Amino acid sequence: MTLLASAPLHPDAIREVLIVGGGTAGWMTAAAMTRLPAGIRVRLIESEEIGSVGVGEATIPPLVTFNAMLGIDEASFIKATQGTFKLGIEFVDWGRQGDRYMHPFGEVGMDMEGVKFHQHWLRQAQGGDPTPIEDYCLSAVAARLGRFTPASSDPRTVLASLRHAYHFDAALYAGFLRRFSEARGVERVEGKVVGVSLRDSDGFIESVRLADGRRLDADLFIDCSGFRGLLIEEALAAGYEDWSHWLPCDRALAVPSANTGPLTPFTRATADRAGWRWRIPLQQRTGNGHVYASAFTTDEDARASLLAGLEGEPLAEPRPLRFTTGRRRRQWVRNCVSLGLSSGFLEPLESTSIHLIQSGISRLMALFPTRRFDPVLIDQFNRLSQTQFEQVRDFIILHYKATQRDDTDFWRHVAAMDAPESLERRIALFRAGGRFMRDGDELFSEASWVAVFTGQHILPQDHDPLADGVPYAAMARKLAGLRGIIRKTAEAMPTHETFIARCCQPPA
Repeated sequence: MTLLASAPLHPDAIREVLIVGGGTAGWMTAAAMTRLPAGIRVRLIESEEIGSVGVGEATIPPLVTFNAMLGIDEASFIKATQGTFKLGIEFVDWGRQGDRYMHPFGEVGMDMEGVKFHQHWLRQAQGGDPTPIEDYCLSAVAARLGRFTPASSDPRTVLASLRHAYHFDAALYAGFLRRFSEARGVERVEGKVVGVSLRDSDGFIESVRLADGRRLDADLFIDCSGFRGLLIEEALAAGYEDWSHWLPCDRALAVPSANTGPLTPFTRATADRAGWRWRIPLQQRTGNGHVYASAFTTDEDARASLLAGLEGEPLAEPRPLRFTTGRRRRQWVRNCVSLGLSSGFLEPLESTSIHLIQSGISRLMALFPTRRFDPVLIDQFNRLSQTQFEQVRDFIILHYKATQRDDTDFWRHVAAMDAPESLERRIALFRAGGRFMRDGDELFSEASWVAVFTGQHILPQDHDPLADGVPYAAMARKLAGLRGIIRKTAEAMPTHETFIARCCQPPA
């Protein structure tokens, strides 16, 4: 699994990498580091005394690519993590109470006559067609029907438009990656970090000290220590940018429950009085949680709401978590890179927590330094990290801002709050005529933004006039045909549970 195994290292090459912290962030980083050239030693410190947060059990499609890059067999991964497949996220009660819409993965419709698909859909809707846009997405239709099969590699088929991600037990995923990494040379060190030594000459991290007195040094340090930011904040004072004025939820409760009914191939996010609740189906249990704003409800009421919304018997006591939404002002400082919760936190509404780890790893690998630690590389990493965090932040804020609910103080507050200027511009552009312009290689596609805009009643005043090039009745026939093909394809797929039982179910 190593690259350039026989090639000599650069004279200034990094020789020692030390990852501080395990969990999903630490072991994802360690697994990726097995791709480094031979001769670079990678160690990871974690303590059995310190638990991981581990509430993120839902992912988005780029994780499929990450696992494939590592050469991980998908069926083996699903078995080891008691996982299920995910085709999107269902949002309940967000725009208005009683609403239910899907943010699906994969393609929605197809562009026609050089015009974006959603513009044709808008034109038909403005003419009276009530068909929801999700009916033109195979991932959404299959999710509603409880069906799943992998996408086809034949681009001529509708099945090629399918995209999937995973639900899994985050602790089991970390353990899976630990075994993977250790088998490829990563060294695990059991211990608790109690001190950090900086070089007098330049303030770089020289070593960390463990509770038993051992000192571990390295050239490059990766901070995966969680919210505390043991290296990036406590030792290097990177600073933190607080976004709670836009995202006021600051607490969460997580609890597993017994499975009831079929395993749905989607995550559910249900809006509550002062936040929202998640539901994530795994093979052996269902993950549940409640993200809420302590300024608008009490811990006791949040707990009661979470337990009342469970579909099955709770399997443990709800576990509390406190956080401040935002990001480190600098996620790479000197010879330390922060990944995971140590780099920042955005609530898991769109299942981005694990992806932000993955993208941070990808940026680090693309900008992997020598021991000179060129400031140009560090600046580029921080600039790209800031941009991505802000883009994801805006997408999450949209769900709150785009509400017509006024039944509680919380919903009145988020509906009336000033959004970031970057988000306000996007809302205004879409309202004017359904236009959306992506900013570079940002994470969420145009189809994702359109799903939330339309699902929460931000509807344009007009549509692209180029969509009028096809007569209304002719376009209606085309769209009906497309809906029919998508529906038949979904109905021909096996149920989600059948597929798992056939391919990915662990032994009893």
